[in-house]
Amino acid sequence: MDKAKIAEKYFLEGYACSQSVLMSYADDLGLDMETAKRISSTFGGGMGRLRKTCGALTGAFMVLGMKYGNTDPKDMKTKLDSYEKVRELYKCFEEKHGICDCKELLIKYADPKAVETRNHHQIICSRLVKDAANILEDIIKK
Repeated sequence: MDKAKIAEKYFLEGYACSQSVLMSYADDLGLDMETAKRISSTFGGGMGRLRKTCGALTGAFMVLGMKYGNTDPKDMKTKLDSYEKVRELYKCFEEKHGICDCKELLIKYADPKAVETRNHHQIICSRLVKDAANILEDIIKK
């Protein structure tokens, strides 16, 4: 099963958008599932339901950090290369949806009643999780 389908499956089980994306890569990253769940748990809903950057994106950013991030503060090449991947992911997602903020995505794709009754997950969020995971996979395969 591809990563986008795995991420969507986790999301539909009830995990946050951020968790779903990171969890779909946990094995590949040598990250135990419990740690993946905890690290990404507060980033859903646009970071703790602040409705800022889409949680599916922040989960994908975590994958990029685990895969390409630097550990040496003097290693600017690795740091800047990983930042470039984050910007590429953000740009591709923005090109597809026009925006990257949770609040604006909800306004664009779901009516207020759907958000109030938490039906927006089925309307848009599962699609955003899949889109973020697909874009992430494209970046990783380059």
